[in-house]
Amino acid sequence: MIKLVEALHLIEQHRHNAVVVACQESRHAWAQVSNAPALDIPYAGCMGKGASLGLGIALARPDRRVVVLDGDGSLLMNLGCLATVAGKAPKNLYHIVIENGIYAGTGGQPIPNQGQLSFAEMARAAGYASCHTFDDLEEFAVHVKSVLNAQGPAFVCLKVEPIPETLPMGLRPRGPRIREGVESVRAALATH
Repeated sequence: MIKLVEALHLIEQHRHNAVVVACQESRHAWAQVSNAPALDIPYAGCMGKGASLGLGIALARPDRRVVVLDGDGSLLMNLGCLATVAGKAPKNLYHIVIENGIYAGTGGQPIPNQGQLSFAEMARAAGYASCHTFDDLEEFAVHVKSVLNAQGPAFVCLKVEPIPETLPMGLRPRGPRIREGVESVRAALATH
């Protein structure tokens, strides 16, 4: 299995000027590795909505790559987004699902049918242009550049080690918030 922060470092190395929508628990780890926070949208409280926000940005700005860091539990909340994204076929959207097998933000409960699902096969059946699954960091390192440079919509499932949050949701320190992230991206895109 892959360590999440190590995989995110690889994504950061190849993101160039992409807007990154970091959903739910991945937003904390992404904030640690991002070198362009003005182009990041930390999206908390968005179970199932990350791909939809990323799709809107990708359609509005076809000149800009958009990377969505989604969660496996979040994707399960809105599998219909796969069909919507595939139907709109944005060539600049890269949907990366962090599969840790648990609902990390609510205490580490296992996701339904954990270990039996293939998120990449679901995305392929919906019509994504390319779909990949990685459970080895070295293999991901070899392919990350070509995956993020391919024509989208591209889907990547990263199988990572589960790390449940240790504090209940109401007691966690607040990280970056979506409103500030959207305003930051809006300002950054207005100048380019």
